[in-house]
Amino acid sequence: MADAEPQKLPLDAVWRARTSKFADFAGYDMPIQFEGLIAEHNWTREHAGLFDVSHMGPCFFALPKGHGLEGDVAHKKVASLIERLVPADIQGLKPGQVRYTMLLNADGGILDDLMIARPAEPAAAGDLYIVVNAGCKIEDWKLIEATTKGEANLVRADDRCLLALQGPTAAQAASAVIAPELNDMNFMTVRRIETQRFGRLTITRSGYTGEDGYEILVRAEHAKDLAEALLAHAEVKPVGLGARDSLRLEAGLCLYGHDLDPSTSPIEADLAWTIQKRRREAGDFPGAKRILREYELGVSRKRVGIRPNDRAPAREGVEIQKDGKNIGVVTSGGFSPILNGPISMGYVDAAHSEPGHVVELMVRGQARSATIVPLPFVPHRYVRPKKAN
Repeated sequence: MADAEPQKLPLDAVWRARTSKFADFAGYDMPIQFEGLIAEHNWTREHAGLFDVSHMGPCFFALPKGHGLEGDVAHKKVASLIERLVPADIQGLKPGQVRYTMLLNADGGILDDLMIARPAEPAAAGDLYIVVNAGCKIEDWKLIEATTKGEANLVRADDRCLLALQGPTAAQAASAVIAPELNDMNFMTVRRIETQRFGRLTITRSGYTGEDGYEILVRAEHAKDLAEALLAHAEVKPVGLGARDSLRLEAGLCLYGHDLDPSTSPIEADLAWTIQKRRREAGDFPGAKRILREYELGVSRKRVGIRPNDRAPAREGVEIQKDGKNIGVVTSGGFSPILNGPISMGYVDAAHSEPGHVVELMVRGQARSATIVPLPFVPHRYVRPKKAN
């Protein structure tokens, strides 16, 4: 499989008409940039960028036909099945709600991070909409099916197109092109919409940039029409994989296989907030013994933000030192167009994890000063429900 040709995206021809800069990512031939990484990054922060993320692993998970359960009862049954693998409270999802969580191994290490949504318009009993990462999707799906042992059906949807529209004017464009009601959605909610032009869409108000925006699942036969319609809007430009990475890094968001891996727990990754109270009290998820111990007593290392104090970027694998002693490693690093300087994330000994600590980054054998800083580097601008006065 290592020598296999990368797969083409459903919209390959659309993107090749706009750029020749492609690269293999997670087994797919992906557009890396169009106008240029910094220009695309800044456009997304100021307007709306359209990303093709069809390499990801969207799927649906629901009870088989004839099960006899409906509504909340069906949801709790399906949710209890997926909770065998994740620490989030999926049973507690309200109709239309989305939750970020992780697949865990028996030791509490992270096998993947993913989104799980409960559509308010179920297509089958207990219907959950799940999106896993591209590089892990086959293994994830096998694990889910093996763990749930046929008690629910997993239906792959990676033959469809998944588009991410991200930026402060994403709602303006989406509501004009798709449906006005998209403007009424809040962050981390999901809707299914029947449209005459684009067919049935599954849409979450979420993303991987720290900006407002949507991820839109559309059938392949309608994907070109939808993409071209969005790109025709004055606020929307195509954005490649390069700017997607710099945007998520500024937002302090993890990239699986780099900032998260099977040896790292959610607590070490500073993701304790993803484990809701009901699951902590029950302790009924993989690796609960380790994770709950770390939750109560703390961890020996922690994911942090790092700002180099000069212009030299510190990328993945750079050793982090303090007074000549190794205290950690960089897991993601690059240049921030918004901050006009290098930024990194990594893991350091807990004793040095508080913002303000000065450390040294061993860049090409030379120690360079850096400071531990809070995450995210650039504030998130998600649309959340307005609080009542």
